[in-house]
This record gives sequence, C-alpha cells and structure tokens, in this order.
Amino acid sequence: MMSFEDFLGKAPAPKAGRSLSDLGFGSHFTRQLELDELETLTPYRISEIQRSVVVGMGAAETRTLRTPHKVPTSAFGVGDWVLADHTDQITRRLDPYSALIRRAAGTDVSEQIMATNVDVLFIVTSCNDDFNLARLERFLALAKDAEVDSVILITKVDLCDEPDSYLDQARGLMKGLEVMGLNAKDEHAVEQLSPWCRRGKTIAMVGSSGVGKTTLLNGLTGREDATRAIREDDAKGRHTTTYRSLHPTLNGAWLVDTPGIRALRLHEKSTGIEQVFDDIVDLASRCKFNDCQHESEPKCAVQAAIEAGELEPERLDRWRKLQAEDNRNSESIAESRKRTRAFGKMVKSAIQESERAKGRHRDGD
Repeated sequence: MMSFEDFLGKAPAPKAGRSLSDLGFGSHFTRQLELDELETLTPYRISEIQRSVVVGMGAAETRTLRTPHKVPTSAFGVGDWVLADHTDQITRRLDPYSALIRRAAGTDVSEQIMATNVDVLFIVTSCNDDFNLARLERFLALAKDAEVDSVILITKVDLCDEPDSYLDQARGLMKGLEVMGLNAKDEHAVEQLSPWCRRGKTIAMVGSSGVGKTTLLNGLTGREDATRAIREDDAKGRHTTTYRSLHPTLNGAWLVDTPGIRALRLHEKSTGIEQVFDDIVDLASRCKFNDCQHESEPKCAVQAAIEAGELEPERLDRWRKLQAEDNRNSESIAESRKRTRAFGKMVKSAIQESERAKGRHRDGD
C-alpha cells in the first residue's frame, strides 16, 4: 500500500520538477483521502477553466481533465484540488479551505466560483477614475466571507500628483488593512509583494481591466505577455486576460489571474459586510433603539458620529446599499429554494399518482 508521503511526492517529479506540496497540497486535503484512493487515483490542481475545458496540474504532468457526466465546468474553480482516474476522468472534488464566490451575472441566484484554496487576495485599483471606494468595500467583503487575507494595491502612483490621498482613503476602509502604492512597471514592485508570495501559497488578483494586473502578473511570474499601450483618453491599459488561470510565481507561490471585474455582486448572506463596516456596526449597537434606522431617531449614535465628523455620511450610504442588496439576495435565495422544494414535491406527487393509476389499471385487468 502506498504511503501518504509517497502520494504527496516529497521528492520533485522528474518531468515537472515539483511536488504536490509545491502545488499547495497540504494536510487539509490529505485528511479527505481514502486509503484505496492512494493506489488508483491521481491528484490534480485545476489551473485553467475555459467554457468546456478543465486543465489540471499534477506532480508529474499537466493534463486536460474530463468532468463527470452532466457536471459543467462551472462546478469547479481555478485552484481546486480534484482526483482523477487513469482515463483523466475527475472522480471527486476535494473540499477547499477557502473559496471566493460571487453571484453570477443575470437575474438568477446561481453562484460563480472565482478561485479556491486562496491565501491572499490582491485587490488592484489605480490612481485615476478607476478608484472606487464602494467597489473596494465589496472586494473586502468578498475576502472576509472567504476568510482570506486582503491587500489593496493602488497602481499608477507615478502618474498621479497626490497618490497619498488615494492611499489614505483606502486605509480608512478597514482597521489594519494593508494598502500599497505601486508603479506596476517598476522592477521593485515585485519585491514589495514578496512577503505574500511564499512557496506553496496562493494569491488571487482581482480588479478592473487596465489597472496593471497583467503587468504585475508578468513581473511576479516572469512571463513576457505583451501589455498593450496605455490609452491616452482614460489612462487605462488594454487588458488581455479572458479567463481565470493559475500561474507559478518566481518565489514559488501560485497566482490566480481573473478577467477584469468592475461589477461584483455578493452571494447569499454576507458576514463580510459587518466585518468591513465594523465601525458602523459598533456605533449602531449604541443607539437608543434596537430598530434605529440611523436617520432622525433620538440618541442615534451613528448620526452623532456623522455630526462630530467621525463618520462620513457617504460611508453610511454605502453600508446601507450593501445591506439592502444582501437582504435581497437572502430573500431571493430563500424564494428560489422554496420554489425548488415545491417543484420537487409536485414531481414526487405526480410520480406517485402515476404509480397508483398503473396499479388501478392492473387491478382492473
């Protein structure tokens, strides 16, 4: 019987020059394995997902994997660990220790997996019109929901007369938040990010198109992808990423690049909102009335903080907007599940009635 040590491939495989540990396979995943799986199945980390293609990296080689029958590629995320048999058929997805999930585009309540098994989220914006506090707060809530550390990277500081104003605004979003100003094209930018890029760790990078994500990715990974010229009219680069993919960094970490994201809808009930807006949550707990709407009620601690200049009214507005969206999400999901249960009961009842009709027909014969 193969041991767990052999399964993990502590010695680098001759083809790929890496072990499963190098890919991020640790104790969280070994605890999920059955003994018979050590002999018959191979672990792969999903490195690329396109519309109908799933690519997995193993200790020995990279393979194109087949998803189970009727299971779409959207059921998996870049960064996932899966087990596959000798035919490259995925047999099982191992539970991730973190998952960045957003509500899919459109009007339904389905979820979209952005990346899994992530340790740090780099939230990239720039010192121009892309800088948007409300969007940054959404990304921070996304990271908090996934229990992933977050770092805000503000690029194009070299093109801005007062970059510190952007950094100060970002730092004010959450206590203890890491915020860094960068010139993505500067060779020292990669050195500034090295504390988060340790061997076996995984970083996801999100942000709008044209803020320098591809340039940073190239610097961290040593890739030579061409980043098209900056457009003079809006100071944005032309983003080249069209699908999520996992890349090795020069320091031994793994980096998930994502297509440019401007709109982010949080999925299900978000606990991250309360953590990002913990200052308002704390103030609300001091209001005289438990159901205070923080408008004109007497002894409202939130309004008192605004009057004292301790809280910006715009931040309260953003919190209210996210809270309202979060409540709508919860209601929509509850209604969707209710409809699903009702439909299931209807189908079950129809099947039972059909079976009873068949029985009556046989009895009549």
